[in-house]
Amino acid sequence: MQALAIQLKRWPGRQPFLFLALAALLWFALYLALMPVSEALVAALPVARDSHLGGALQFFFYDTPKVLLLLTGVVFVMGIVHTFVSPERTRAMLSGRRLGAGNVMAASLGIVTPFCSCSAVPLFIGFLQAGVPLGITFSFLISAPMVNEVALALLFGMFGWKVALLYLVMGLLVAIVAGLVIGKLGMERHLEDWVRAMQNSQPVNGADIPALSWGERIDSGFSHVRQIVGKVWPYILAGIALGAGIHGYVPEDFMASIMGRDAPWWSVPAAVAIGVPMYTNAAGIIPIVEALMGKGAALGTVLAFMMSVIALSAPEIVILRKVLKPRLIATFVGVVAAGILLVGYVFNAVL
Repeated sequence: MQALAIQLKRWPGRQPFLFLALAALLWFALYLALMPVSEALVAALPVARDSHLGGALQFFFYDTPKVLLLLTGVVFVMGIVHTFVSPERTRAMLSGRRLGAGNVMAASLGIVTPFCSCSAVPLFIGFLQAGVPLGITFSFLISAPMVNEVALALLFGMFGWKVALLYLVMGLLVAIVAGLVIGKLGMERHLEDWVRAMQNSQPVNGADIPALSWGERIDSGFSHVRQIVGKVWPYILAGIALGAGIHGYVPEDFMASIMGRDAPWWSVPAAVAIGVPMYTNAAGIIPIVEALMGKGAALGTVLAFMMSVIALSAPEIVILRKVLKPRLIATFVGVVAAGILLVGYVFNAVL
């Protein structure tokens, strides 16, 4: 038995492409089975399917494995992709860049970094240490949690490519423009003294990435899944449970009156204000977004709420206080909040 376990553990390294093909087939088979299995589970319980509890249970039984499958698949693939790019090379790419092109590059790099807002802060410090301009570094800090591949994959899986593409475009615009504004304001003096002292303290170089076998790249994918999915699954369960409650019990008329298309103008800033004190990531908040939209909430209002949760979380601001002085934090929050409000109003106007 132990020998069999060892052979199975070594198999991906020996036949990596066969393993990847079979893993992809298994993933798609499981994904296609989600709906009938969730309906069968509800049918097996002494609960009416069209009751509030029945609707909530079906939502939970369907969305939990769906989000976990999407998240696991995306994180595994990006774990392999990350073996081709090193943090050192990323810093080298951004150092010396001017505002404009550097902001676009930094925001784009944020797409392939599956970090929550708090875990993006250490890399933010590393960029500053490498001499990356402040405005460009902020573009990365905003983009990394808000427009990463996890958020895009989950939006695509739940709402389709149009919503995912619009979110990508608007999220990148917020990150790029906010970084440009902060960069133009010249607020480097509002970095904490210890951060300013360490800037340019280490040489920047495009360190070569060691050649890895495909077996090692697959191991990196599994490592990313253990680290990221293992860390966020409680947020996922909490988000889906809340989403299930909204889906099953919140009346559609009530939700539409608060966050619907015909809701008062202040519904978008109210959604942003509610989102800031919360702390979760895209995987935890998107099930709630799905439930809110299913109850008639307007897309722009809901996406503004989502952006505020994952790009302006209170814990992130607490961590940033160790790096930034209060005036720079206030500027960061104000600029990003203005961009999120604009996204909310634009989405509500065009969709």
